[in-house]
Amino acid sequence: MSHELMSLPYSMDALEPHISKETLEYHYGKHHQTYVNTLNGLVEGTPDADLSLEALIKKASGKLFNQAAQVWNHNFYWQSLSPNGGGDPEGELKAAIEKEWGSVDAFRKEFTEKTIANFASGWGWLVKKSDGSLAIVETDDAETPLTDDSVTPLLTCDIWEHAYYIDYRNARPKYMEAFWKLVNWDFAAKNFAG
Repeated sequence: MSHELMSLPYSMDALEPHISKETLEYHYGKHHQTYVNTLNGLVEGTPDADLSLEALIKKASGKLFNQAAQVWNHNFYWQSLSPNGGGDPEGELKAAIEKEWGSVDAFRKEFTEKTIANFASGWGWLVKKSDGSLAIVETDDAETPLTDDSVTPLLTCDIWEHAYYIDYRNARPKYMEAFWKLVNWDFAAKNFAG
């Protein structure tokens, strides 16, 4: 099977003014597309060619893992954003966040601090553990919680520089402020319930 660049669930300018159309043209249109193209080149004509993205990630290493995981991580990231996002979660997800952190604001503060502090290029994740509790996980480079069967990813924030440099230069904290205005709590809630 050939892997394809996922269709964005919104138009390229839908996240403005928080994330620009230009950023999406580069981040989605060039970076994400390159991961897909490179992945297809690596698996073409091999026994891995018929594996799903998730199956590839769970068995691959090195360059193949990096390309497959980056495709999956980006697919997840685009769904973690919404032009109608922001605000606070509702229902069971909100209750789980409040149980773990005391309030949504306290969660947002800790997630922001940990994500900003990640020295590497990488990802900030909200995950549900196998016991139903929540945790914040930081991964570097292409690492993904998908490789850990004891957690379920709920949402992610991409902190590679290409995610924010056009709009915010080196101001990662400003990008994080924008992320919270776009965060797709409905997507996170579906993952939490799933």
